[in-house]
Amino acid sequence: MPDGTLNELKTIAPDKFQDPMITAKGEERAVVALTHLRTLWFNTGSLCNITCTNCYMESSPKNDQLAYLTLADVTRYLDEIKREGYKVEEIAFTGGEPFMNPHLLAMLKQVLSRGFKALVLTNAMKPMGHKRDGLLALKNQYGSRLSIRVSMDHYTQRRHELERGPNSWQPMLDGLRWLSNHRFNLAVAGRTCWDEDEDSARTGYADLFHEKNIAIDIDQPGNLVLFPEMDAKLDVPEITVSCWEILGVAPETMMCASSRMIVKRKGAASPVVVPCTLLPYDPAFEMGPDLALSPKKVHLNHPHCAKFCVLGGASCSVD
Repeated sequence: MPDGTLNELKTIAPDKFQDPMITAKGEERAVVALTHLRTLWFNTGSLCNITCTNCYMESSPKNDQLAYLTLADVTRYLDEIKREGYKVEEIAFTGGEPFMNPHLLAMLKQVLSRGFKALVLTNAMKPMGHKRDGLLALKNQYGSRLSIRVSMDHYTQRRHELERGPNSWQPMLDGLRWLSNHRFNLAVAGRTCWDEDEDSARTGYADLFHEKNIAIDIDQPGNLVLFPEMDAKLDVPEITVSCWEILGVAPETMMCASSRMIVKRKGAASPVVVPCTLLPYDPAFEMGPDLALSPKKVHLNHPHCAKFCVLGGASCSVD
């Protein structure tokens, strides 16, 4: 898709993704069971310092549908993990822009002090810059258990700014360079909406990192992840139980087989569990307030399930 334009693509049929059990064609919808809760995500809040053209989370400086999580919110779930004996390995933070949440550093400290790996998704711009001292102190104390993944939608300024807006390139690059210079466990996330093959994209990123002296080895798994473009209004096939064999995809490799996310609705008394990072707003995917009581199966009744996970083969976790 040249320069990420979506104008000429087919919109989704209104009868798709309506029944959680059955597709529009009357076939049994695919289901993913939680096999092992490996990664617990926290959406720190939907506010962001920029407005992207096609944000997965619809984040912006004005979108406050998801409230800021507090340290107490996060600690509650960490306590539940310990109490229930879940073998969670990684605690991850997304947004919005996580560094806008005033409690983020305290939440990271709590996570890391309990022995978990921590991952933060960020645009590496001004909000992160305001917290550099505290972030560096955490890195110096906990080392590579703290990972930072920076959103760089393309390895060229022109295409990155088509998505992120004017004057977003240099602040991101400055933040990325600072993280690299201080030897953070560092990764980059890009997009595959551009009119180029993956090998060309990876070569472009590698050349940029070499030119800018940014220490990211793209040959290491997870250091450069390229996510498929998503728009819930665009047409995508519904996933049925027979698709697993047809596509050669195993349900246990889906994000919702090993992950859950915590969100807090604006005005809500407490957070709730949702199956993954891509469905923070849809009430049909709300799974209750506790991990232990949340459903163990997810019906793939959303375009993002098909486009991002099953057909796109993407996952938001580190590995």
